[in-house]
Amino acid sequence: MDIRPIVIGTAGHIDHGKSSLVKALTGIDPDRLKEEKERGLTIDLGFAPLLMPDGRTVGIIDVPGHERFVRNMVAGATGIDFVVLVVAADDGVMPQTREHLDIMGLLGQRRGLVALNKVDMVEAGMVELAEEDVRAALAGTFLEDAPIVRVSAKTGLGLERLRELLHTLTLATPPRSSEGVFRLPIQRVFTKQGFGTVITGVPLSGAVRIGDTLEILPAGVRGKVRGLHAYGKATDVARAGHSTAINVSDVDIEQVVRGCVAATPDFFSPVRMVAARLRVLRSLERPVTDRMEVRLHTGTADPLGELVLLDHDQLRPGDEGLVQIRLSEPVICAPGDAFILRLASPSVTLGGGVIVEESRHRLKRFKGFVLEELARQADALGDPSALLETTLARAGASLTSVPELAQAIKQPLAATQALLDKLYRERRARAIGPKQSWIHADRLEASLTKVRSSLAQWFGENATRRVMDVLELRRATEFEPEFLDALLDEEARRQRIVREPGGLVRLAGREVKLDESSSALRQKLLALLEAKPFQPPSIEELPGLLSVNAKDCARILAVCYDDGSAQKISSEFAMASSAVERVKALVVANCTRHGHLEIPELRDELQTSRKYLIPLLEYFDAKGVTTRLGANRVLKKR
Repeated sequence: MDIRPIVIGTAGHIDHGKSSLVKALTGIDPDRLKEEKERGLTIDLGFAPLLMPDGRTVGIIDVPGHERFVRNMVAGATGIDFVVLVVAADDGVMPQTREHLDIMGLLGQRRGLVALNKVDMVEAGMVELAEEDVRAALAGTFLEDAPIVRVSAKTGLGLERLRELLHTLTLATPPRSSEGVFRLPIQRVFTKQGFGTVITGVPLSGAVRIGDTLEILPAGVRGKVRGLHAYGKATDVARAGHSTAINVSDVDIEQVVRGCVAATPDFFSPVRMVAARLRVLRSLERPVTDRMEVRLHTGTADPLGELVLLDHDQLRPGDEGLVQIRLSEPVICAPGDAFILRLASPSVTLGGGVIVEESRHRLKRFKGFVLEELARQADALGDPSALLETTLARAGASLTSVPELAQAIKQPLAATQALLDKLYRERRARAIGPKQSWIHADRLEASLTKVRSSLAQWFGENATRRVMDVLELRRATEFEPEFLDALLDEEARRQRIVREPGGLVRLAGREVKLDESSSALRQKLLALLEAKPFQPPSIEELPGLLSVNAKDCARILAVCYDDGSAQKISSEFAMASSAVERVKALVVANCTRHGHLEIPELRDELQTSRKYLIPLLEYFDAKGVTTRLGANRVLKKR
């Protein structure tokens, strides 16, 4: 079977002959349920393949027309490429004619035609009046200039002309791309003896092959594709735009219902909040207000939720605004997905639009920066490169991995990397840090500026300091450790700073010259430490012994730490570096002789006490000289 990846959808009022027309065109009755056949009433979605004059097959989705089954109608409408609006000549335009037309427009439909059915049921003059009625109803809609074909599903009148127009529309409609991440909103699920669980629907993107692994969401279960059918025929691959049945292993039918999604693993996550751009129907007889209880229809899902207006007090008929929908149960969607919003009770269509983001947080109303970011994101929909750049910009002062970005924009890893490379060439994105994670170029420069400013301020306040502890820089910038580390690597690469051992950072070219009094105080402090190398005075005692205030003492001690002449052993005391090196040599020799550290022997060699020895040993543990092994300390293996 040569399949063109196009799906046609019917729309229209109950009993206007949608199913009869599909059967007349395809020879297949789309009403599959026993109740539908008994009552002559379409309740659920029906599917049929339609053979085009060029020998290729397209699909038709037949939707229910009754007001009670609008939710089923929307579930089918989200997978179609153009619409056949069916109007009965003996009834004319009816309530569901208008509602279905509104829904199709809100879902982004831009192509279609009208089948004026049952023309055999009325006189010629009445057909003329019915067509005028239809044309008036189409005014201002996406079908305003669409052809109206007079047909009779019963007698076959006009069917050839209808087929010709459908073929023309099919050729004019861009087929859905098989590129990208596979996603199929599930319309039906059933079991077949000897096969197990079968799911059906129309994939929105990507392709799937036998042997692929799919993730069923929101359950989060995974299974392998055992078999594929497109329009009832076995196939090795199914793609976006095919009416598809998938036999999937290791998935219990109890875990799958309409509204679930089958997708390439690790790209989609269930969310309970979405931000969206909502357009209210012009024909609505009331305004849309904040905190309305609504039903969101997207894909084949239709959860209840609460509507939060972000940039308006209320939305009047015809208005458009940014909203957040907080849902009672999780939904699987992507930025750019079309949706319909209906009042929870009574069931009235309020409007529709596109999903802008899968929200992680509750968004506050009338927040300028929130609205700006959402508006920028909304404008980027439909352009993967622009959406990726917006995603990076919204990430702010943080790094994002390629898999995280691929998940955010719902593109394969290779395609996401290619888009990042393009943004890099255009100097709009950069990869930094050991993991080469990504950040928007503007955000990078702003973050580096903050680092430089914090360094300059700290060294300005600490003129005698040669290096700054990265921990202090983290407190000053409030950046996450991994992000700050990547920024410092970038600054070092640009030769603006020098990273030194021990988590220290120095401005490139910075040298510190002490004045005469400070230099003398430094010499005096070192002499005190070296006088009793293994039993030095405590840090608290030093100001009194040096006859200076605590602040000046701390400043000079920090100078000694910076230039390496002294080392901080604990919060209570410091030692001259020469003494620390002597202790280190004794520790290494002791461990080499005995296979572990004999502490009493070391204490006697140093002629010191437990007060100094225990902090010293912990210091060498922290420096990676020794490590604990059971009850003993041993040299750490290099």
